[in-house]
Amino acid sequence: MTLDEAAGRLRGPVDSSVVLTVLHGTVTEDIKLVRDRITLNPVYAELRPQSDDVVVGYIRLSQFNANATLELKNSLQKLIKEGANAYLLDLRNNPGGLLQSGIDIAQLWLNDGTILYTANRNGIQDSFEATHTALTDAPLAVLVNSGTASASEILSGALQDNNRATLVGEQTFGKGLIQSLFNLSDGAGLAVTIARYETPKHHDINRLGITPDHLVPGAPLNMAELATVEDIQYQVALDVLKEETVTRGILTKVGL
Repeated sequence: MTLDEAAGRLRGPVDSSVVLTVLHGTVTEDIKLVRDRITLNPVYAELRPQSDDVVVGYIRLSQFNANATLELKNSLQKLIKEGANAYLLDLRNNPGGLLQSGIDIAQLWLNDGTILYTANRNGIQDSFEATHTALTDAPLAVLVNSGTASASEILSGALQDNNRATLVGEQTFGKGLIQSLFNLSDGAGLAVTIARYETPKHHDINRLGITPDHLVPGAPLNMAELATVEDIQYQVALDVLKEETVTRGILTKVGL
């Protein structure tokens, strides 16, 4: 039995049961499991103090699913209570997901301003505006790379164009099309592009991607090395946050 076949047998309706037979040496044991809906948490968050003056809240978002906005909001509020005064949002290798999640998460960081434009072949079709009060105005850096796509690019572009965040890393993937699927008589489907996404400053995301403020090539890393001393992009982003946080502190002290 392959791994996919085993996973397929484990899946089933919520509250139904499946018997898993486990072999312990030469002894077998039957374990009855009750199936349930598994909710994946796309957010990892941790407080990472850099000095007495700079306390960074690190947040890694792996995808924009239905839980992303609430999980990120809860994590951000927790980091605020723990004393974070700067934030690092890691969107590297985030392939995107739900557009609405990207828009909603942008509003956690923005008080106002345009988040996104959609444009058809005749020009601007619609816009999405920030209408909520941001949870924090503390310095923010965003890590991006060639695996940052779709909703991740929408969020990155909104934060960058509204001067809310500094982007660090590599050029993003460039996935910014809106497509409709039309059913054909033979049962096949035809995907037709009807519009594209543009950032608040009208940068076309599709194929071009988002250019970070600090271009930093990334070395191949395993999961254990991400956001560590081995991660040069992460280290540069921390330096950016340290400089901005200290500068803000000085300006506050002198009353500017």
